[in-house]
Amino acid sequence: MIGATCPGPLRAEGPLSAIDWLSESVTTPKGTQVPAPAAPTAPNQGVLPSSVPLPQKLPNEAPVTRSATPGAVTTSVLGKPSPDGVGLLSAARTGLPHRLWGLARTEDIARMLTAERTDTLPALQGLLLTLLLAEAEPPVDSGGRGVLLLARVDKLLAMGALDQALALTALAGPPTPDLFRRRFDIALLTGTEDAACEEMTAAPQLAPTLPARIFCLARAGDWQAAALTLHSAQALGQVAPEEDELLSRFLDPDLADGAEPMVPPSVPTPLVWRMFEAIGEPLPTLGLPVAFSHAELRPQAGWKAQIEAAERLARVGAITPNLLLGLYTERSPAASGGVWDRVDLFQTFDRALSAGDATAVSAALPPVWSAMASVELEIPFATLYAAPLQRLALTGDAATLAFRIALLSPEYDKAAKARALAQPAPDVTESFLIGLATGKINGLVPPDSMSRAIAPAFLAPKITPEAEQLLAERRVGEALLLALDTVGRGVTGDPRGVAEGLSLLRQLGLEDVARRTALELLLLERRG
Repeated sequence: MIGATCPGPLRAEGPLSAIDWLSESVTTPKGTQVPAPAAPTAPNQGVLPSSVPLPQKLPNEAPVTRSATPGAVTTSVLGKPSPDGVGLLSAARTGLPHRLWGLARTEDIARMLTAERTDTLPALQGLLLTLLLAEAEPPVDSGGRGVLLLARVDKLLAMGALDQALALTALAGPPTPDLFRRRFDIALLTGTEDAACEEMTAAPQLAPTLPARIFCLARAGDWQAAALTLHSAQALGQVAPEEDELLSRFLDPDLADGAEPMVPPSVPTPLVWRMFEAIGEPLPTLGLPVAFSHAELRPQAGWKAQIEAAERLARVGAITPNLLLGLYTERSPAASGGVWDRVDLFQTFDRALSAGDATAVSAALPPVWSAMASVELEIPFATLYAAPLQRLALTGDAATLAFRIALLSPEYDKAAKARALAQPAPDVTESFLIGLATGKINGLVPPDSMSRAIAPAFLAPKITPEAEQLLAERRVGEALLLALDTVGRGVTGDPRGVAEGLSLLRQLGLEDVARRTALELLLLERRG
């Protein structure tokens, strides 16, 4: 099957993916994918999550069994590295313990990792990315199945972090069919499909589906073999109508002359997306999963499409701010309105800053900051420009804005200390921001409701019983995910979650993340 919504006889036999837009480039064996989440349990029924160990058996209590069937036994080869433990970041780099998961079960961890999270603050998004890339001891029931690895890769794909996902799959050794499907889609979206086709052809353990085989034959220039493959499948009745039309037009563009445009699936796979592009009916990536934005960064895309794609990816931390900088300053704006206004404001500010002209920067900074905030690109902008702004002799409102921008950068602590020296008598709001950035808010008055929600985490941190249970069982990874979700409740209107989540981050030793998250709660407009 080449379309996510097009049924047909070529559907792969593997289980469903945690994301719904993977191309079925190769057939996948059963039993290697993250299972679908179980139906939610009704409240107040006293059912424990499956990862929670059972209570200790009371003295003289009779043994209890629910079945005569022996329980499942997890086995693994001694000394053989598990794919679930591989990572790009060592424990020394992440600051997280090597034993992240304690006694948690693999499927529970996978579900928590792949859960959809909206309105995630940039600092927490970065923490989640770190967790996904961390090298760690695999869960106790991993058994070398690679379930957790697939969940991590799928979450990276959902976040648009394709380079990181590809690097993670490379650490697992020769790709399984499930891993190769993800590698193939990354290649399709980043313009490296020829190498992926060669990898598929050279790997005997991979069984390509008809659309992938035809696509790769065509990419290799063997159009005759591709056409013969399609005709053979048609004669055997192995091609669904939707596949037949798309593959036929892909191999013979003349078939599209005078024909109505094809109706695309609501959620195309990367393979379908590339085939629609090849037949001259490109599908817009706006509205598709953010990973598709990478396809617009290829050289053949227009400048406007590249900028808009880079904005979407930079917003979620999937690309470096420098890539966005390069696109914004590549050439002069072609028109006005929308993205072109942002480009013009960005270039005006960049020129003023490069010239060291404090007066021009003071004039250009407020409008460009407003433009960046309108598309939630404050963090990339702060990462690029906070340091040079701090070196410039700004005064008044421009200096105040530059300070707030610096609080959203990695140098927030240094900027706060410098501001405290330069501004001996700041107002209540600025005093609280400085105290938060330096971790010292004792005696300070929280200026608003969000500040009042944050303050307890830095004055008298207290974590929930659920968090205490996780930490007692050394399930640090789950505790970290709980902190993300708890702070997320605060973003969407539950102030109690703010203090609980920040307290848990501090309890985990993630002081930097806690401070940056608190500053983002105050300085970014992310309130659901």
